[in-house]
Amino acid sequence: MALALLAGTPAVAQMPGGPPPAVGVVAARQEAITRSSEYIARIQATNRVNLVARVAAYLDEVLFTDGAEVRKGQLLYRLEQGPFQADVQAREASIEQFKAQLRNAEIVLQRAQTLLKTPAGQQATVDTALAAQDALKAQILGAEAQLQQAKINLGYTEIRAPIDGKIGRTAITAGNYVNPASGTLVSIVSQDPMYIVFPVSTRSVIELQQRAGGKAGALVIRVRLPDGRLYDQPGKLDFIDNSVTGNTDTMVLRGIVPNPRRLLVDGELVQAILQDVKPTEALAVPRAAVLADQQGDYVFVVGKDNKVEKRPVKLGQSTPALAAVTSGLSEGENVVVDGIQRVRPGLTVSPGPAAQQVQPPAGTIPQAAKP
Repeated sequence: MALALLAGTPAVAQMPGGPPPAVGVVAARQEAITRSSEYIARIQATNRVNLVARVAAYLDEVLFTDGAEVRKGQLLYRLEQGPFQADVQAREASIEQFKAQLRNAEIVLQRAQTLLKTPAGQQATVDTALAAQDALKAQILGAEAQLQQAKINLGYTEIRAPIDGKIGRTAITAGNYVNPASGTLVSIVSQDPMYIVFPVSTRSVIELQQRAGGKAGALVIRVRLPDGRLYDQPGKLDFIDNSVTGNTDTMVLRGIVPNPRRLLVDGELVQAILQDVKPTEALAVPRAAVLADQQGDYVFVVGKDNKVEKRPVKLGQSTPALAAVTSGLSEGENVVVDGIQRVRPGLTVSPGPAAQQVQPPAGTIPQAAKP
């Protein structure tokens, strides 16, 4: 009686001698259902770089706008260059000095070798001149290495973007003294594509691998944004971790998703939907026909003589509109969809077509699939 009042239906519809209550039924039939599972996930940039100063100098210029997208090789910071340019010039002068000394040493060696052919020549003089020449050659090599290091340090005064991506907020402004111990100046994260990372129970991973048949391309990743919208760019699974996290018995899965419109943000919390590429045929009924109690899921079936039977069922992978039934129903049996609140087991009803015949297209994404 209470159910009848809540439904706005006169209680007399169920009184003995009254007309049978009208209900809407739908026949169980084979439907194309795309299996899917939904998990809590995070978006991660495929590349992340923290820029630091590699030499000690004053920061002369900051050449970017906080939060802008930058290109690989773009100049971001310019440090004070004067001392490093002077060091380069000093190293170049040192090399020229050693080269001049080497030319003189070569002349001395030639002279000593010429005198060696005469009674005035001595082998010791030749050996000394040869040693001096070799020493100067080594000094030139050392000076050239120092010059190379000086040029490298001069290059470090210009800090450029190593990747394409979105730059963050600068931590140090122009006029400050920076060095390698100053920490991160700014971070850059890549934008397209993005990773989506999510933990999955070991049992679910085994089921996913069986569904995929060992082919990673058999599963598609869809993303549900924090506002509930379904992201329009599908992704693909590209990584399954090689170990299980002991305290949670989960494995980390990762997919890669295009991000041309920059809707996905590094660190964003989203929902990852793993969906089969091809739908599978399954016996299905409208989701609204399935009820549940302490014994499990069940439906009301209208059988012979239009009598209602409570039928326990087992459900498979379902969608918000359709429930896939793995056992408990046969194809063609009529289940109650409209007027469920007016029926009970053994009651005679007046069945008719349900007001809405649910026929969603293949590929429908569930709102909250079970992992």
